[in-house]
Amino acid sequence: MPKLIELVEGQAHWAEDAFVFVADEDAIPESGDVILSLARFQVEGDALLSSNSRRVGVRIEPDQEVEALAYDLPRLAVVALAFPKYRDGRAYTQARLLRERYGYRGELRATGQVLRDQFVFMLRAGFDAFEVKKQADAEAFTETVKRYSVFYQPTGDGRLSALHQRLQLRHSESAGL
Repeated sequence: MPKLIELVEGQAHWAEDAFVFVADEDAIPESGDVILSLARFQVEGDALLSSNSRRVGVRIEPDQEVEALAYDLPRLAVVALAFPKYRDGRAYTQARLLRERYGYRGELRATGQVLRDQFVFMLRAGFDAFEVKKQADAEAFTETVKRYSVFYQPTGDGRLSALHQRLQLRHSESAGL
């Protein structure tokens, strides 16, 4: 099984990937958790989701609209967003849309060219799982997660920005709390 980094309660873990990506031309296995392309999910997704015997995920390419999944998001275990090249950042926008506009709370996975120098940006956009090639990337990720505790920009990871933290502190002080 492939490995991935999962972020659980703020801690990074090197984990076995329970999901299998099934290419459009391949048969869907009889059992086990699967990730399908958006096109295949649109054709076969309802049948897979209604069976309740497995978890289902969808892989979105950078040129595809996440809005196509809006109705099914509560039933999806994973949305995998592709980074085909390190300089293609459309998956960051897709991640923020999924987290902030559509309220997706399942696993948001970065796939493809997932580079360690982009971990912080991916976290801030709302990703919580990362397909990486080496154990060393998992170790670097763990250090990255610990490195930053305050950010100035609000984003999809749910943490308050420095401004909002200050405003909360002022409000609690003025309320006498």
